[in-house]
Amino acid sequence: MQAHPSAEPSARIHWLEDGEQRSARWRSESGMPVPKKVVIADDKTPADTAYRLACEGTALLWRGDFQNARQLLQALARRADHKGGKRARPAKAPASPAEAFHLHRQAQSQRARTLAMLLIPFDGDYRIPLRRAPDVSLACNEAYGRPDEPFVASLRELLGLIGAHEWRKNGVDIAALGERIHPHYGVFSPIRGEYVQLVEQAPLPAAHALAFDIGTGTGVLAALLARRGVARVVATDMDPRALRCARDNLKRMELDTVVEVVEADLFPEGRAPLVVCNPPWLPGRPSASIESAVYDPDSRMVKGFLAGLAAHLTPGGEGWLILSDLAEHLGLRPRAQLLEWIAAGGLRVLERRDVRPIHPRASDPADPLHAARSQEVTSLWRLTHASAQ
Repeated sequence: MQAHPSAEPSARIHWLEDGEQRSARWRSESGMPVPKKVVIADDKTPADTAYRLACEGTALLWRGDFQNARQLLQALARRADHKGGKRARPAKAPASPAEAFHLHRQAQSQRARTLAMLLIPFDGDYRIPLRRAPDVSLACNEAYGRPDEPFVASLRELLGLIGAHEWRKNGVDIAALGERIHPHYGVFSPIRGEYVQLVEQAPLPAAHALAFDIGTGTGVLAALLARRGVARVVATDMDPRALRCARDNLKRMELDTVVEVVEADLFPEGRAPLVVCNPPWLPGRPSASIESAVYDPDSRMVKGFLAGLAAHLTPGGEGWLILSDLAEHLGLRPRAQLLEWIAAGGLRVLERRDVRPIHPRASDPADPLHAARSQEVTSLWRLTHASAQ
């Protein structure tokens, strides 16, 4: 999957402090533009004032106690959620599930922009020059690479880095593998186990000496195919972080001699008896690299996989498309369109295997998209050449 671009590496943020004009490198993994206006904030800054400034687009560069900055961020989140709660009960209900979805994304985007306005300074060695600041050098090294110069980033992004570091350290238990997968920063964690379950239970083609895993991410499906007896797996991705993550996980499981991880836009060269793809499920533009596993602009990956699959299958081979139908329930992509893409690719459906999602949102009536999520089904579409008997 294609990585979402970060902010321009050479971008700098400027502010006035103690009567002097200062600047530092600006870093944003979500591609957030450099704030045009920056003020200094500390332990004496009231939460209401900070929230008003953040909503207006004014960033707050923190100079107080680090733990107090975390408390302020929580206060900003409470205010944003309270305001969002009021917006979530409009006098006029959304005209369609698609409108509800777009309103929800718009509200989430505004919330993210507001909370990202609380900024933290970093020294060139990833040290945070604030009282009671934790040592975040390992988390920053994992996400950003080797340190080079001082910079400024949002506290919210830093907390995301710390959370990702814990995911990477502890891993995610994958029952089908009997192993833990360790996601890297910016690589989607395989916490929705239903799609792994589908790949575990689907019958392998009679000839399965080779398989392609398209958009491998953490490498979880490539590892599962190898554990199921596929002699050789070629796993592809476009995101450098995903490539490193998959290689790291496969080496840890001692499967790196079976699975080859290569950089490719969808398919590697050649044909295989089995080609597996778990693309992003929702048409839409990702707002951060981690969302590239969920949002697929104009369904590019789904359409590309279906258009190119026949040319990369051996005679009698199978392509497995693992896809949620949430987009259908949201009115973003009708089932008929998916079936048209399958037929246009010279493919036919051998079988569809379905499973209900078990994630908490699927049964949460308070979720703004509950009506669609409660109907969601994840399917494994077994596809083959249209001419195959």
